[in-house]
Amino acid sequence: MRFTYSTTDRSQNEFDSLPRMPLILRRDNRAIEVLGLVDSGATVSVLPHEIGIELGAVWDDSKAIIQLAGNLSNQPAIPFFTIAEIGEYAPVRLAFAWVRRANTPLILGQTNFFLEFDVCFYRSRLEFEIKPKLK
Repeated sequence: MRFTYSTTDRSQNEFDSLPRMPLILRRDNRAIEVLGLVDSGATVSVLPHEIGIELGAVWDDSKAIIQLAGNLSNQPAIPFFTIAEIGEYAPVRLAFAWVRRANTPLILGQTNFFLEFDVCFYRSRLEFEIKPKLK
């Protein structure tokens, strides 16, 4: 399945485009449509606080055991598991580091998005492709 790089603001041009992909996250009886940044440089997938809340989770500081690096260093994070649906592919269970900081992007990183999908980037064409891992 191929996707086009996109921007988040109409004032941006194609040089600001990044590999973003729509998906549906499900937890219990809740579902939410989101846009995730496919980031091969991210060690873990990151779930914004407001999305975790919309999926019915409750923040608990005592469960914030994940130490993040980079732009999110010093931010507490909780392990969070959800079912993701991408297009017509079979649903997969994804693991996230759920952060409390507001305005954090949803990041699809090495753990475990890239363990579930093969990804090819075609930056010169502003496209990327994902395929479920071979079983």
